[in-house]
Amino acid sequence: MTVSGVAGSGHAVTAQAVSGVAAGAPTRGIGSWRRARLDDATRIWRPLRIWGLTLKLLASLWWDGRRWSYPGGFTPERLAARQRRRARWLTQQFLSLGSAFIKLGQLLSARPDVLPADVVEELSHLQDRVPAFPFSVVEGLLEQELGERCAEILDLEEVPLGSASLAQVHRASLRSGRQVVFKVQRPGLERLFRLDLEVLQQVAAAVQRHPRWGEGRDWIGIAKECRRVLLRELDFRLEAEHAARFRQQFLEDPGIRIPAVVWELSSRRVLCLDYVPGIKITDRPALVAAGIEPAAVAEKGAASYLQQLVRFGFFHADPHPGNLAVATDGALIYYDFGMMGQISERLRSRLGRMVRAAAARDATTLVEELQQAGVIAEGVDLGPVRRLVRVMLTEALTPPFSSNVLQKLSGDLYDLVYGQPFRLPPELIFVMRALSTFEGVGRSLDPGFSLVSIARPYLLPLMTASGSGPNDLINELGRQAAEVGSRALGIPRRLDESLARIEQGDLQVQIRAGETDRLLRRLALAQQSAGQSFLLGGLAVAAALLAASARPALVAIPLVLGLPVATGWLKLQSRLQRDGRIDQLQGGGKG
Repeated sequence: MTVSGVAGSGHAVTAQAVSGVAAGAPTRGIGSWRRARLDDATRIWRPLRIWGLTLKLLASLWWDGRRWSYPGGFTPERLAARQRRRARWLTQQFLSLGSAFIKLGQLLSARPDVLPADVVEELSHLQDRVPAFPFSVVEGLLEQELGERCAEILDLEEVPLGSASLAQVHRASLRSGRQVVFKVQRPGLERLFRLDLEVLQQVAAAVQRHPRWGEGRDWIGIAKECRRVLLRELDFRLEAEHAARFRQQFLEDPGIRIPAVVWELSSRRVLCLDYVPGIKITDRPALVAAGIEPAAVAEKGAASYLQQLVRFGFFHADPHPGNLAVATDGALIYYDFGMMGQISERLRSRLGRMVRAAAARDATTLVEELQQAGVIAEGVDLGPVRRLVRVMLTEALTPPFSSNVLQKLSGDLYDLVYGQPFRLPPELIFVMRALSTFEGVGRSLDPGFSLVSIARPYLLPLMTASGSGPNDLINELGRQAAEVGSRALGIPRRLDESLARIEQGDLQVQIRAGETDRLLRRLALAQQSAGQSFLLGGLAVAAALLAASARPALVAIPLVLGLPVATGWLKLQSRLQRDGRIDQLQGGGKG
């Protein structure tokens, strides 16, 4: 059975011909030998390249952290500029390493707790457009995956509609007249994925053992999670299930269109969907020419996204412009269901309490909810966090809403969590990133678009404890009233006990001043640094005198003595710089 191309080639290629089986035993043996040599070379050079990139990146980060490495002196602006250049370089390296690293970069762009904000922002723009693989390979893979079912395919266009790191998409017609698209996975991808992920786990284990880079971060856990997510994305059957579930959510909404899955022509490496053409969502001139109001499209998209989050708890986690289009009747079209997010019932309940606290501008309660959700580690000084949250609530959530309010919130959140003992649940990270991405799409359609300004009707279900009805809000108020009453009844007894302890002289008062402790620690570090600087200066003078004396060989003595002193001085500078960054962040929260 063959699959014929219709884009001018007029030829048919069988699965046997593609795989080299039909050409005879000698050719098959040579092909297998060449593939084996290629696999051996890949297994040797690929890990070396990945380790080389890792070591170069770690060396670059160390260099960027040295104040003396900046010509003309260190300034925050020069540090930021260098970090942006480093982020662009890392993005290009991921692109050159191919599929697994492109997907890895997209996953890491949702982890602001382990990467600086500049790197997160750059990786979030990572696009995986790569050259298409040969059409003959597409035909062979379809034959291999679908077998006799290929007889249903009448026309398969040779030129792909799109080509990415995992697969490429071809339009086709079926015998029934149904217009479809085939998403065909790149050949040999799983072997390369598994090799890359194996090396990345080794890299994660090595970085985890480092006393500074491994502190407060679970690199091994992150590597395992990336492995799980990426290997699942190679199975197009899961994407088909996501597409079907997502379509089911909007079956009764004529303004939202999701392609249907053609199950009988889908497999692990081939996904067949209905062909649903549309105008690219960011093409304003084409939308206007078609008589479609861009602002109405933005509002429709915002409404659909809020429904996904609040009503269904299952949402499209990658709503960039390439995955969104507009039909000629104004309906919004979603594409690509490989990256989907799900909000658990527990998190939805927690988000409801967070929304209520944010609506009431109650920074204290919001911080407590964040701590209970595991976002803030136990034992952290909550004063600076509370101030930053209060600033975010005042500036970002007070009408009139700015057009990029979610971008500001995401930026503040990313600055808060990186380099400090804060962790964002992956569910919440994907929600923030998806909302921020969609807000950018909305602003491209309507410069005055603000997702927050139209979100209130959709957030009301969240403001009841579980989103199931107003009775939950009454129950929550009753619970809080009972808790306050219980505490009030216990106040007289606690006062009596405290007075008795005061009379007996055994009442102890403990005062915790987190900011004062940090200032004292920085002062002590500064004193140590000054002392070591004087000692290094003295050793340098001694070395200069000995070098000019009659016995210049003795210059080795102060140089050897100065080596551990210089090492300790560099470590102190690193600690002072890290504390200074934290103080700058907290100072921003005060303003």
